[in-house]
Amino acid sequence: MSSSVSSSCFDVEVTEKVAHIRLNRPDDLNSMVREFWTELPEIVRGLDAQGDVRAIVVSSTGRHFCAGMDLGVFTSGDTAITPGDSHEMGRVRARLRQTALMLQESFTAFERVRMPVLVAIQGGCIGGAVDMVTAADMRYASADAFFVIQEINIGMTADVGTLQRLPKIIPDGIAREMAYTGRRLSAQRALEVGLINEIFPTHEELVAGVLAIASEIASKSPLAIWGTKEMLLYSRDHSVTDGLNHIATWQTGMFQPSDMVETFAAKAEGREPVFPDLLPEPDSF
Repeated sequence: MSSSVSSSCFDVEVTEKVAHIRLNRPDDLNSMVREFWTELPEIVRGLDAQGDVRAIVVSSTGRHFCAGMDLGVFTSGDTAITPGDSHEMGRVRARLRQTALMLQESFTAFERVRMPVLVAIQGGCIGGAVDMVTAADMRYASADAFFVIQEINIGMTADVGTLQRLPKIIPDGIAREMAYTGRRLSAQRALEVGLINEIFPTHEELVAGVLAIASEIASKSPLAIWGTKEMLLYSRDHSVTDGLNHIATWQTGMFQPSDMVETFAAKAEGREPVFPDLLPEPDSF
């Protein structure tokens, strides 16, 4: 079974427990307009809340994956860089900090959900798009893909996650070179340094290949996948000792034998295992 919905920036389809989110503004190079920043976390959190989605794939349309932040975001509303004189400057700057934190949370949503997020990148992955894909669990690319930390080329410091996450994914010196020079990193070089997992020849093969990987993930115990994601993210930001302590505590509550029993039974019976979905997230009290 499958279902689909659309918003101003995204199309979403759920098929066999895999959610496919597509950026849907190809004529505008899928730039990140104001609606993008609210729609994306709402979609991701909504999929997580259902409990029946086990992997998320984010792909795009058109020639380029995403051209980054739409310049209109910088010049209108709460995010304006040069607001009018009607408000005291300290309060204006404090509001701008809140805005930056809100934008960051749009991508941190990828880390907070209970299932892996896989990204399929074609053409340009520029500026804010690098912020976005570095928050995902895995990245894949077509042969024509390239990555640019564009912020340095327009006179600003990247501030939505690239500088915090990229050095945890690729060698520190490579991340610094990208951040200081604003040069393009080709798909082949991205594969060599570990930014992406695999290169596919074409956009079509890329999307099909990543959906297949997501389907494989969706066949596993969703509770075990959730625990694995939790541990990998925790260990990224903590010591080995802290990570070992965290998994011991997690297993005390989360490790139950039913999924293992089903795995062994399925193998003995020559069939694929069937695991219950995660429970939906609780409603607000």
